[in-house]
Amino acid sequence: MILIGKRNILLWPLSLIYGLVTGLRNFLYNTGVLGSREFHLPVICVGNITVGGTGKTPHCEYLIDLLKDRFRVALLSRGYRRKTKGFLMAGPTSGAVEIGDEPAEIKARFPDVTIAVDGNRARGIENILREKPDVEVIILDDGFQHRSVTPGLSILLTDYSRLMIHDYLLPYGELRESPKNMSRADIILVTKCPPDLSPIQRRIVVKDMKKAAYQNLYFTTYKYGNPLPVFKSSVYYGNDSEGFEQKSISGVLILSGIANPAPFNEYIKTMFAETRKLNYPDHHNFGEDDLRRIEAELATLPAGRRLILTTAKDAVRLREIADKVTEELKKIFYYIPVQVDFLNDDRDEFNRLITEYVRKNKRNNRIS
Repeated sequence: MILIGKRNILLWPLSLIYGLVTGLRNFLYNTGVLGSREFHLPVICVGNITVGGTGKTPHCEYLIDLLKDRFRVALLSRGYRRKTKGFLMAGPTSGAVEIGDEPAEIKARFPDVTIAVDGNRARGIENILREKPDVEVIILDDGFQHRSVTPGLSILLTDYSRLMIHDYLLPYGELRESPKNMSRADIILVTKCPPDLSPIQRRIVVKDMKKAAYQNLYFTTYKYGNPLPVFKSSVYYGNDSEGFEQKSISGVLILSGIANPAPFNEYIKTMFAETRKLNYPDHHNFGEDDLRRIEAELATLPAGRRLILTTAKDAVRLREIADKVTEELKKIFYYIPVQVDFLNDDRDEFNRLITEYVRKNKRNNRIS
């Protein structure tokens, strides 16, 4: 096998073919040969051109939190890895099997917000408006490649640690289409930045990204919240991370099934001296074999108070097998909620852009 860095050079010809196919598809949309629907209400697309791991779900949650008190918000997702088909409106008990782990995670945090799934985005919006005609703004989760719908505002995410302009097309790299297509975005968010990213480092990224004059570029980071129990029977050791340390936790098993677990793993390692990590593929459906493996890994930690820390998205999938998790294991299972924060005091400007877009483009155009 011929490798350049961690890439297999034998995949380069396949990336060229893939680029021709995606380029032709975009050309057909750009020239109107393939049709794209527009809707008479604000549609905000949140997406990326990288395979997984840029933080779409936390950024969708940020938008919902920003808009929900002023506008009637709905979110439409594909519902990746769900066991159902077609259009489905999320209910109060909808889980990962029914609607997918990411929509289920969002629904759990915002139970009063309309959440729906459909692989056909145009049909999904039509059904949302049919069932919820008072909806005033729709957020399209992972909608950048789904060009059958033309959003009114497009937000493109790129991970700071793997900027799309430094990557390659699939399968040689991790890009789903050429970086030049970031021209379709109105706003570019550089996500998962170090909280202490310096002004010089930000300027280097801005220069590398070569954004257009009409585009706004902002930097975001993650703020990790207090550990919360995955299961209702969890024994809560403290009100925050310091509370956990004060209770002399002997070791922590870091469990994740997300696309890019590195930032999460590193954050947990800063909190506890003794850690083990157990990483699964993105959207992994946990089963009894996994629980046995978790127990085995847990046993390798120093004796005493042991803890399992996972992500909010993994917590949704773990609850699907709650009946298979022992009570002893449930007591030490926690997840770390995450929220988006802006660097360089850009939060107010970003918020203003979003709310002004929605206010000006509401169907009834009422002042909120």
